[in-house]
Amino acid sequence: MGWIVRAFAWLVGLGAAAVLSGMMVVATGMAVAYPNLPDVTDLADYRPKLPLRVLAADGTQIGEFGEERRNLLRIKEIPEVMVDAVLAIEDARFFEHSGVDYKGIVRAALSNLGQAKRQGASTITMQVARNVYLSAEKTYTRKIYEVLLTFKLEHMLTKEQILEIYMNQIFLGHRAYGFEAAAQTYFGKPLKQVTVAEAAMLAGLPKAPSAYNPFTNPQRARQRQLHIIDRMVANGYISDAQAEEAREEKLKLNRGEKVRKEESHAEYVAELARQAIVAQYGDNAYTRGLVVTTTLDMDEQEAAYQAVREGILEFELRQVYRGPEAFIELPAAGEARQEAVDDALEEHRDNGNFLAAVVVEASPREVVVVRQDGEPLSIKGRGLEPVRSGLKSNANDQKRIRPGALVRIVDRGPKNGWYITQLPEVEAALIALDTRSGDVRAMVGGFDFNKNKFNHVTQAWRQPGSSFKPFIYSAALEKGLSPATIVNDAPLFYTAQETGGKPWEPKNYDGQFDGPMSVRRALAKSKNMTSIRTLQLVGTQSAQRWVTRFGFEAKRHPPYLTMALGAGSATPMEMATSYAVFANGGYRVAPRLIKRVAEQHGRVIYEAPELSLNEQQRAIPARNAFIMNSLLQEVTRSGTAAKARGLLQRPDVYGKTGTTNDARDAWFVGYQPSVVAAAWVGYDIPKKLGRRETGGGLSLPIWVDYMRVALKDKPVESYSAPRGVMQVGGEWYYEEFGPGFGVYGLGLDDPWPGMPEEDLGQDMFYGGELDPFSATSPAGTATPPVPSPQQQQQQRERRSILDIFRN
Repeated sequence: MGWIVRAFAWLVGLGAAAVLSGMMVVATGMAVAYPNLPDVTDLADYRPKLPLRVLAADGTQIGEFGEERRNLLRIKEIPEVMVDAVLAIEDARFFEHSGVDYKGIVRAALSNLGQAKRQGASTITMQVARNVYLSAEKTYTRKIYEVLLTFKLEHMLTKEQILEIYMNQIFLGHRAYGFEAAAQTYFGKPLKQVTVAEAAMLAGLPKAPSAYNPFTNPQRARQRQLHIIDRMVANGYISDAQAEEAREEKLKLNRGEKVRKEESHAEYVAELARQAIVAQYGDNAYTRGLVVTTTLDMDEQEAAYQAVREGILEFELRQVYRGPEAFIELPAAGEARQEAVDDALEEHRDNGNFLAAVVVEASPREVVVVRQDGEPLSIKGRGLEPVRSGLKSNANDQKRIRPGALVRIVDRGPKNGWYITQLPEVEAALIALDTRSGDVRAMVGGFDFNKNKFNHVTQAWRQPGSSFKPFIYSAALEKGLSPATIVNDAPLFYTAQETGGKPWEPKNYDGQFDGPMSVRRALAKSKNMTSIRTLQLVGTQSAQRWVTRFGFEAKRHPPYLTMALGAGSATPMEMATSYAVFANGGYRVAPRLIKRVAEQHGRVIYEAPELSLNEQQRAIPARNAFIMNSLLQEVTRSGTAAKARGLLQRPDVYGKTGTTNDARDAWFVGYQPSVVAAAWVGYDIPKKLGRRETGGGLSLPIWVDYMRVALKDKPVESYSAPRGVMQVGGEWYYEEFGPGFGVYGLGLDDPWPGMPEEDLGQDMFYGGELDPFSATSPAGTATPPVPSPQQQQQQRERRSILDIFRN
């Protein structure tokens, strides 16, 4: 138990200048802490288990899960030059001290007297204790645990074992853990091939991987590399000649494909795959070296990620500035200032293109910031617009931008330059599927997986708003509705007696009522009154049953008239899957993510079957899907999503915008015959996005930016008319429900005097729970044309199928 005696002596030394009672407190703290120390015996045989790896369809690794995530090298396999470089900068007396370097502590203490740039005194053993077992919080309690663990590790393990753990364990940036992984990441070579210059560069990373990263901060990385080379000479590890050669060597950094793959933004997909595999194979999935290949397309995934980020950024630039993330004490100048900046930026790391920076000068006309490279960056003009309130002289202290403030900056490109912004509070999601197989092509579950692991694609149950309307119209087609049917966009009012609760007076989004119009125009303009009248035709319970054909849960869409406005709840995944039914001609296909699972040596233990659409998967008639495609194409041609067609410059795009009551959720769900995608924007705790925010303004641009890549080089596709439909006057009808079928007036007693000519003389129905096959009309209405004997026979044959719509 000699290590306990040494630990006690160290702790007592901390209180040498204190009174006896203080020493007793320290001793008591040790007595309490010791039993709570973690068991370190497992490190005596440091063998990371083979991790679970998740790949995209092209083999790009998008996730790795396991008890350890390292490329393990035994100490004998680590080149001497790498060990020497690390010891020279991190712990030159590693093989001499017993875990705590007392000489180093004294030297650091003397050096720190009166110095702004402070030296540390953590040994390699202390770093192992901290990185493996403890958090990064800076408290006295954690420091005591660190020292106690250090002595315990030195007692249980040999120096070589401790050094081996450190060399394989330490985080070195770009998802590289350990020096073998770092050598591959930064230089594209195994560790055994690194030169003195490369080893010195890698050895500089443990202190601050972001500050001394050769990719992002080459100047500072170079300065640290030269310092380490000098330290290697001072400690006798290399000669002056070797040092000079290392200083002159020009490093060839691995900036190519491997780095791009290491930075793939598919964390939500990897996590979903992990959950599925662990559910199937249990916890040993983390240790048996399983390799999971997903259906993910990496080019489309990157496009989806960038589209979501850009969409959120555009929204955030319009929001009220909430103030800097933090404030630091900013030394006057020189190395002390840069050290303070580095520490702040290490704590507040970059978030994709939302870069962290520290303000060094601030005025209403110009803000100057610095990053790890120390180069001042001036932001003026439009780049200050999002934070004007923080630059006013009367701004409160927590919101005012001043020297020492930590802010976020984004590069808006050559034309716009740099902007100051803030990390967003709003969330967004995008899911894209192959319409015929259900394969997941891209998935972004939120703004930042590390910030919020909640997957909004699969877990966020939100009101779909107007994006749900197509399913109501789809049900109505089976009742005899056609794209040419006239529906009255006129006010509706329901008394408390009728609703069974509060009075209800629904409104259109724009507050206007446009009178009678065709179903085609009504859906394109997303008119709420016409949707409610259409649902009255169908019947709420019939509509509820119909939407389950697409995969919606009946309980989440109660049979009330508000269902016409999308007042139920659905996830983006559910919306994409349901729209795929329209896109693929009427088949319901389950989404699929896992393509193959193989063991370590390549033995395949699961292979997804090849899929082909068959009638067992049919959810709706082919002709229903065909006419709905025609209607949804109109939305992107002349309706609320018209800019989709204009931006993509192709006619084969279909979809529907959705904005819920009070603009709490913004949607666009759309497709091309081969791919369907749903984009959603909203707050986790639902609140208004803004008075003028809509699905067309927020979610549609995200969808378009993704589709630009997904549809690149894809030929234009069109749908062929299936059996059972006919075209008259340029409009599509079910054969048995052609022109002349039905009764006049879906919410329309008399033709509207201002009705457009193209709408005159078209089919019309009355609202309410009306049987479209009734031979009579409600009292006081026009009598419809009498169907021909052939039409009457077709109607009788269809009755048994249409019974599913009856309440």
